[in-house]
Amino acid sequence: MLIKKPDDIASSEITPEAVYLRRREFMQGAAAMAAMAVAPMAFSAPSPLSHTPVDARAGNPFYTGETQTPFSDASRYNNFYEFGTDKSDPAKYASALTVDPWSIDVEGEVDKPGKYALEDILKSVDIEERVYRLRCVEAWSMVIPWLGFPLSDLIRQWQPTSKAKYIQFETLYRPSEMRGQRSAFSTIDWPYIEGLRMDEAMHPLTLMSVGMYGRELPNQNGAPIRLVVPWKYGFKSVKSIVKIRFTERQPKTSWQGIAPREYGFYANVNPKVDHPRWSQRYERRLPSSLLSPNRIRTQMFNGYEEQVAGLYKGMNLRRYY
Repeated sequence: MLIKKPDDIASSEITPEAVYLRRREFMQGAAAMAAMAVAPMAFSAPSPLSHTPVDARAGNPFYTGETQTPFSDASRYNNFYEFGTDKSDPAKYASALTVDPWSIDVEGEVDKPGKYALEDILKSVDIEERVYRLRCVEAWSMVIPWLGFPLSDLIRQWQPTSKAKYIQFETLYRPSEMRGQRSAFSTIDWPYIEGLRMDEAMHPLTLMSVGMYGRELPNQNGAPIRLVVPWKYGFKSVKSIVKIRFTERQPKTSWQGIAPREYGFYANVNPKVDHPRWSQRYERRLPSSLLSPNRIRTQMFNGYEEQVAGLYKGMNLRRYY
């Protein structure tokens, strides 16, 4: 089969003129995104988003000057089991997902529960660009320019009570459009569940993303809104969020339920704690190949140790992995 490769997004498009995001601008590219299904691996890049450009000065924790992963790799090499277990499955099949309209249910220990339309959420925040490392538990990594806003901005609006110690996130459950959810071979008890401790959720690095590479999130990367927690393994950054619940007790996450010895609640990037089946001391930075593996040493907390180590002071990180 002939596979058509789209052109990478030009660097000039990564930081367009800084203006505030409005919902109508956000949805302008819906028609273009629907066209992604023209061929199994050929799709158009989503529409540009207006945002505040990243501050690239040295010492900015929201920016890493490392070489960014090409858009073609970041949008085609994904773990999103809702669409299949192969890395190419999300790009092949996610175009079937309907992302407009979209809303998030807010529940639990919070003063302002309810169903919040995404367009109303986006009216209340400012979109900014952040260039983060992404480290997968499978020992591959990327560098991605995300567009989004701090999760803490929403948490403050919803006003959690004093009982709210954790936040549980839930991905969309729609088997009619997410083929992996109707697979007889799936090991996940859908919908996909993840969680954070409240101080982790409130940390300035924790991002709710609605775009990447200066454009709307592609469906296969978690459209229309996903979590990004850069010091944790990628499976913590739940995609296509439809429900957020504030709880007093630690939620049981999907991968904990499947293999608790392999996937802990915290999932902090830690090169000193190996996965039971492979080492975490090194990672393969994409793009890479068999002849050019681009192997680099893994950093504690994925390079964000200075910003987040204080969250875990006194904890045994080998036990609380």
